[in-house]
Amino acid sequence: MTDSYSQLKNLLATEPHTWLITGVAGFIGSNLLETLLKLNQYVVGLDNFATGYQRNLDEVQALVTPAQWGNFHFIQGDIRKLDDCHRAMSFRHSREGGNPVTNADIPVEYVLHQAALGSVPRSIENPIATNETNISGFLNMLVVARDAKIKRFVYAASSSTYGDHPGLPKVEDKIGKPLSPYAVTKYVNELYADVFARTYGFNTIGLRYFNVFGPRQDPNGAYAAVIPKWIASMIKGEPVFVNGDGETSRDFCYIENTVEANLLAATTENPDATNQIYNVAVGDRTTLNQLYEQLHINLLHSHSHLQGVKPVYRDFRAGDVRHSLADISKATTLLGYQPIHRIGEGLKIAMSWYVQHLTQQGKN
Repeated sequence: MTDSYSQLKNLLATEPHTWLITGVAGFIGSNLLETLLKLNQYVVGLDNFATGYQRNLDEVQALVTPAQWGNFHFIQGDIRKLDDCHRAMSFRHSREGGNPVTNADIPVEYVLHQAALGSVPRSIENPIATNETNISGFLNMLVVARDAKIKRFVYAASSSTYGDHPGLPKVEDKIGKPLSPYAVTKYVNELYADVFARTYGFNTIGLRYFNVFGPRQDPNGAYAAVIPKWIASMIKGEPVFVNGDGETSRDFCYIENTVEANLLAATTENPDATNQIYNVAVGDRTTLNQLYEQLHINLLHSHSHLQGVKPVYRDFRAGDVRHSLADISKATTLLGYQPIHRIGEGLKIAMSWYVQHLTQQGKN
């Protein structure tokens, strides 16, 4: 844990604030929820369960104390509906620990906007749904957060914004043309945030996530992320499909690094740090072939059927970027972001969760 992040967590543990997490039942949202509740923060969560799950919330509840869980209020709603956004933003917690009521004494101070329809392939298949959620929903949240005069609006941007720009590592102010509807929507988020800063003096920070992985990441469906999907296939003895030649590379970022970046961004008092875009990654590049080998080694001792098993190669996937590697110096300098979990360490931490939950799912 970094000095900046350690200090922040110690401070938050003694100073309760109210946070609104959109997409709270999703992979990243539920991990943010877990961390904040363990720090005795008050959290309002909004989710429509389009890509999030009740089981993620149930798991967080099992990991925190009853008192900490009592600091969480969940609203089932949709960011595409302005009324739902207002409902979440206007919710108030009571400091005395009584029943939460509207217009009590702890308004939402920080928004961590994670709600989105992710996935490049999904956006190619259904660009309208992606646009409605990622752009119209984003704008709804910007408007209600501006009107509520919150302290900081931190939102999930994406490394897909770099598009076809060939340069490595990726630096925040050098982007290319988007390669998918999803990438377009995430770039528009950045444009809207910049306009709100210039027009309304509204403070935002965008975090361009690079291939986040860890506990509660969905292994199922056509749009599952590569790490949980491959682990699930390995455990079940199914083929592991590699798109292309396996030399496509990514900057894989363990979820705890992502949580760190969100909390540092929300609470930074550095005036130069606001209304900026930051890469959230570790600055390491791992090819798909290397990833397969790491997963294979981690699982082989407990799954002997994987002995000698090789991946199956197929065509490259439309809209995919060939290589991705982040320069994180801007986040390090302005936010104090110092990720300590590289892919090998992150996989070792997360593997027990993946194995336990994917094995359970296989039995159901």
